[in-house]
Amino acid sequence: MHQQQDRAGQVCSNCIMDTSDPQISFDKNGVCNHCHHYTKVVQTRTFSDAERPAKLNALVEQIKADGQGKDYDCIIGVSGGVDSTYVAYLVKKVLGLRPLAVHFDNGWNSELSVMNIENIIKKLDIDLFTHVVDWEEFKDIQLSFLKASTPDGEIPTDHAINAILFELAVKYNIKHIVNGVNVATEAILPLKWGYGYYDFRYIKNVQSLFGTQKIKTLPHFNLVQLFYYLIVKKIKMVPLLDYVHYDKAEAMKLIERELDWRYYGGKHYESIYTRFFQGYILPKKFNIDKRRAHLSNQICSQQVTREYAVEAIKQPTYSAELQAGDREYAIKKFGITEGSFENIMQAPPKTFLDYRTCYHIFEYAKKIKNRLKLKI
Repeated sequence: MHQQQDRAGQVCSNCIMDTSDPQISFDKNGVCNHCHHYTKVVQTRTFSDAERPAKLNALVEQIKADGQGKDYDCIIGVSGGVDSTYVAYLVKKVLGLRPLAVHFDNGWNSELSVMNIENIIKKLDIDLFTHVVDWEEFKDIQLSFLKASTPDGEIPTDHAINAILFELAVKYNIKHIVNGVNVATEAILPLKWGYGYYDFRYIKNVQSLFGTQKIKTLPHFNLVQLFYYLIVKKIKMVPLLDYVHYDKAEAMKLIERELDWRYYGGKHYESIYTRFFQGYILPKKFNIDKRRAHLSNQICSQQVTREYAVEAIKQPTYSAELQAGDREYAIKKFGITEGSFENIMQAPPKTFLDYRTCYHIFEYAKKIKNRLKLKI
């Protein structure tokens, strides 16, 4: 291993995370805290090759038992991306479950994502529920997060998706929400690069400070409702990809072959806004390139070499021509001026800690959960 310097400062000697994460730390060998965290998470959340078949079989049997006599035995989210598409394939074709697919249309779907979703539903013969946002309200919330000047601009979408999944689980009395969250490609992500998936207090505070509309239609849940979903209704969030050997490149080849799925150019780039936010706004305004985390996960899971990642991160997040097109499209879709957008880009960066959140409550709850070794 070797230490490396770049424009952002020190780079981990094992992965490619660097000091663009202000909270990063390194041991005496130059290995970062994210790599150590990855190792710990793998040990606690995943299973060995020998354990996986029995663990997966037990999980599937439990889902089927809990779903007896119901229209569906689990819920899955579909975005047209790799993870959710592969989960849909596994759930229906491999495991023989009866899922209800859910899609959150926030107004930014790319043509590829729409086509991918249509192919998934048709070829797997899965029922689909689509929630379409009130665009004027949602646009105002997204603009509020841009004005808040934090790198959490996609939190309203992520929170709303989870809210819909919980709501439908209660409606259909489903106990399992099967998602594409996984250690192999997502264990490494700095806290300050994206916080708030479950924190409606954060969303509400940002909107009250920068928005022009009240939140009326956005699907959401507070801490009391979260307790109700997880403890009273006993709904389980199932990270299915942690129960299988998940190699992203292999998964992409399979869904391309079996579902006519097409790649869209980057992690979560199936959304035009995600592509623009992660590929343009984050690097230019916050010096955050989320590909560092994505590639570092793949290094730690031995899906790519560090040498490959070092070269890959040197490439543009996506083409300058497409960036210019996305910028023009976003400004027009938001109904703002070029000058207003530039003011947003030039505003000093902040983090979720500058706003009212439930962060400390969540941290305290995690400590209690770990002490009691609760599995919820």
